[in-house]
Formats: sequence, structure tokens, C-alpha cells
Amino acid sequence: MSTTTVLAPVAGRAVALGDVPDPVFSAGMVGHGAAIDPGPCVVDAIAPVSGRLLKLMPHAYVLLTEEKVGVLVHLGLDTVALDGEGFTVHLNQGDDVAAGQVIITYDAASVAAKGLNPIVPVVIMDEREAANIAVSDAVRTGSEIASGAVLFTANK
Repeated sequence: MSTTTVLAPVAGRAVALGDVPDPVFSAGMVGHGAAIDPGPCVVDAIAPVSGRLLKLMPHAYVLLTEEKVGVLVHLGLDTVALDGEGFTVHLNQGDDVAAGQVIITYDAASVAAKGLNPIVPVVIMDEREAANIAVSDAVRTGSEIASGAVLFTANK
């Protein structure tokens, strides 16, 4: 069994994935994990794990670890409709990145101003068992979490 430690890609209030107001995420359809509500601010979204930047879009990215664990970071809900507005991408798809490296600068304030939810779901791709995810105390209590702090661990 391998354990993957997943860091918070942004600072904010930690949120249980089941509380994300989007059924694709809250029901674990994409995978299980946790989320962060950054509030209306501009934040640097970092790599929650080290790995290869498998997929990179302005509003989301997927990192693949050496152990072949895929981690999705989705910046806001329904933000694909913004066509990149409010996002500044700093890397390229296919790049190798270290945990903590800045990937995208995210203007959560402009996303919120457009009436969209700026929450940031972070999930282990295709993880079907919620029990394989051990969330941090911040997620359990809905408290503030710092960027780069442990958000959850995944056991496969």
C-alpha cells in the first residue's frame, strides 16, 4: 500500500468534499479528497504533490506522482466558462514540478464577482473509496488551513 500526502494548494477555510455545492465533486464522481474556500482574494495555487503536470488548463490541473497517483486541483466551480479569465498559468503541461511550486495565480475575487463559487476541490482521481482518504483536522473542523499544509493523505 502506498500513502500520498496531499498539500493544500491554496490557503483558506478547509471544507469536506461532501459539502462542496457541486454533485460531481460532493458525490465523489471524479474521486475523493477535500476542498478549500479561499475567499475573495488573489492566490497562488501550488502543486499539492510532486509529479508531472499531466493536464493543465487555466481553471484546473492534474499532477501524476511517481507512484501513478493522479491529483486534480479545480479552481472554482463552473470556471471553465471563463475561458481563462482570472487565471495566470505559470508552467506548461508536461513539466515536472515539486510540491509547493506555483502553478497558477488564481483571482478568486473576480470569480466570486462573476457569481461563481471560488471553492477549490482537490481530489485523488478515480478514487472510489472515501475511506481511503484521511482528511486533516482542518477539514474535519472546517477551520483555516495554510497553503502547503497537509490537506489529506490517500492510501492505495
